[in-house]
Amino acid sequence: MPSALPDGEPVPDDGSLPASALTGSADRPLGFYLHVPYCATRCGYCDFNTYTATELRGSGGVLASRDNYADTLVDEIRLARKVLGDDPRPVRTVFVGGGTPTLLAAGDLVRMLGAIRDEFGLAPDAEVTTEANPESVDPAYLAALREGGFNRVSFGMQSAKQHVLKVLDRTHTPGRPEACVAEARAAGFSHVNLDLIYGTPGESDDDWRASLEAAIGAGPDHVSAYALIVEEGTQLARRIRRGEVPMTDDDVHADRYLIADSVLAEAGFDWYEVSNWATSEAGRCLHNELYWRGADWWGAGPGAHSHVGGVRWWNVKHPGAYAAALASGKPPGAGRELLSEEDRRVERILLELRLREGAPLSLLREEGLAASRRALGEGLLEGVPYEEGRAVLTLPGRLLADAVVRDLVD
Repeated sequence: MPSALPDGEPVPDDGSLPASALTGSADRPLGFYLHVPYCATRCGYCDFNTYTATELRGSGGVLASRDNYADTLVDEIRLARKVLGDDPRPVRTVFVGGGTPTLLAAGDLVRMLGAIRDEFGLAPDAEVTTEANPESVDPAYLAALREGGFNRVSFGMQSAKQHVLKVLDRTHTPGRPEACVAEARAAGFSHVNLDLIYGTPGESDDDWRASLEAAIGAGPDHVSAYALIVEEGTQLARRIRRGEVPMTDDDVHADRYLIADSVLAEAGFDWYEVSNWATSEAGRCLHNELYWRGADWWGAGPGAHSHVGGVRWWNVKHPGAYAAALASGKPPGAGRELLSEEDRRVERILLELRLREGAPLSLLREEGLAASRRALGEGLLEGVPYEEGRAVLTLPGRLLADAVVRDLVD
C-alpha cells in the first residue's frame, strides 16, 4: 500500500502562504506536478499513491471516479491561482505523473494543461511532460497529446526481458515501449524518455545489458535508470519474505550501475543526475531539475507535494477525500512545514550533489568541508571542480552518493 504522509502543521483553511514564501519569487522558476492516482493493476514493487478500480470500490464513491477526475484537478489549479495571488510568473514546466496518467482520456490531460495555461500562462519554451504506460497509448492518443501542447513523454519500460517484467508484475509486453518511442516521434514529440529498473531478483548482467541496448536502440534522447528498492508493504516485499524470490543485493546494484553508465556513455548519453542520462542539454528533464535545485512547484492531486519559497505542503492521499475537500471549497492539504535556513542548506547539499554540476563548497560547514577533503582524497569528488569551489561526484562517488551526502551535511 502507499507509504504514509509526513507529520506537519495544519494547512490554513484558505490555503494561504506566509508572505515570505513569494519573496524573490521572480528569480525562481515555477512548475506544476499533476498527479493521476489510477492504475489498471498494481505493480509488485510499487508503494506510490496509486489505486486500482478494486482498491477504490466502495471507498470513495463517485468522488473517486477517474471519469470526473480532470474536473477535480482543475479545481485545485484554480485554487493555486488564488493562493499565489498576483504572482506574475508563467509556468516553466508541467509534469503529469502517477499512477498511469494515460488511463485518462487524452482530452482530460489536455484540459488539465489548458487550465494551467488559462490561469498562469506557459513560458514560451515550457516543457510539458506526461508519463505513460506503453499499453495505454496508441498513435492517435499520442497525436492528441502533442496537438494539445505536450512536448515530452516518459514511458515506463523497466526491462526488455519477460521474466524480469513478471517479477515486477509489469503488464506490458517486451518490445512495446520501443514501439511507443517511434509512435511518439511520429506524433511530433521532441523529447522522449524511457524508465528502466535494475537489480530485479532473477535479472542477470546480460539481461540488464539487453534492456539498455533495447532502450538505446529505440531512439529516446533521455534514459532514467533506477535501482530496485523493496518497500515494506508491497507485494514484492512479501514474496521476498516468503522466500519466493531472493532479496536484492547492493553489490549487484553497483555493478549494474557501472554497466549502465558505460553502455549509455558509449551510445552518446551523458549523466546529468545520478540516475539520469541525456543525449544533449536540451534532452534533460527540466521539471526534475526544479526539484533538485529547490525551485517552486505546485503539486496538484491526491498525495501530491508542493514547495514554494521554503514552504512545503502535501495533500490528503485518498482520491475521495481529495475530491471532497475541493468540492467543499477547502484546500486538500493534509499538512505543511516551514523550512528553516538550515533545512534548506541541508537539502541543497543533498539534492545538488546528485547533479553533474555538483554543490557549492560554500554550503558546507567546518565538519562538512573536512569530509569533502577526505572524499576528494578517496577519489569520490572530482579535483578540478573542487579547486573551483564545487563538490562534484566522480563515478565511484556516484555509487556512494548517499554516504558522501551524509558526511558533507555535518
